Amino acid sequence: MLRWLQKTEMDKARMDAIRNDFLEMLEDGRHIFDAAANMLLGRGDPEVIRRDLFETDKRINLTEQKIRREILVHASVQGATALPSSLVVMSLVKDAERVGDYAKNLFDLGKHEPQLGSEDERAALVAMKDQISRMLVRAHGLFQEQEEAAARTFLEEAELLQKSCDAEITRLIGVVGENTAGRVLSYRYFKRVASHAANVVTSIVMPVDKLDFFPGRPHSEQ
Repeated sequence: MLRWLQKTEMDKARMDAIRNDFLEMLEDGRHIFDAAANMLLGRGDPEVIRRDLFETDKRINLTEQKIRREILVHASVQGATALPSSLVVMSLVKDAERVGDYAKNLFDLGKHEPQLGSEDERAALVAMKDQISRMLVRAHGLFQEQEEAAARTFLEEAELLQKSCDAEITRLIGVVGENTAGRVLSYRYFKRVASHAANVVTSIVMPVDKLDFFPGRPHSEQ
């Protein structure tokens, strides 16, 4: 996104404001993902987390609206030349916003206190949650620094994580005589959070027409 903005006639102050607002959205998304996933996995007071989650999600939505207004002003001034950068920003802010939506899904799932399997299966969910949290932090840093080589490594890791989620979902659906719905949904939501983080990182290495696409990613997840 930064390169597209830098190639336009947008003034530096506005460009910096959009970048900083977007980075704030990413940080807020990471925060409420951690809070919601921790509650699901039995860590934290649900009422305290609920207030924090919905206040932060509201802030994410307001920031998204603010960025959209800035882009509309930019597009109205620059006309057709602003189309590529505007499309990129609109796509990325939606990905950042969706992380908050899936955090709410995780919180709602946690309210039902779903069965999460054996101690080993619960530990596997905790490990994956921790991995995704680290990925969200890295996505923030990669976007800020625009590091292409590290971005490609990140996308390869995200692809492996999504495939791991798919494998667990397939396995759990085939289990007979046990309620696996909570684990299936947990892995599904984890996969989607990782996917939206990866979509943000594709903006570092892919042209605007291939945003959200990366070689090797399943077409259904792009």
